Amino acid sequence: MIGLEHYLVVSSILFVMGMLGIFLNRKNIIIILMAIELILLAVNLNFVAFSAFLGDMTGQVFAMFILTVAAGEAAIGLAILVIYFRQRGTIAVDDVNRMKG
Repeated sequence: MIGLEHYLVVSSILFVMGMLGIFLNRKNIIIILMAIELILLAVNLNFVAFSAFLGDMTGQVFAMFILTVAAGEAAIGLAILVIYFRQRGTIAVDDVNRMKG
């Protein structure tokens, strides 16, 4: 039988993969955005698992709100990325420092 511990292990693995994706790959912004999505997915999995374990719907409703925010973040992030690529010709994270000031 699959228990709460199994969901927490899978969620921990997803969270660590997302953190490693952010810290180990600082060159490609698309991979950084995907790593952020993995972290949000891990948080959602925790909310849904605890919600089902406790018999309360609050965690599942909150997970739906997080999914809408994640979808908006992905859409806006990719739109900014396309505009930046059209102006600069590259999407390297190191070149984004030129946008300061």
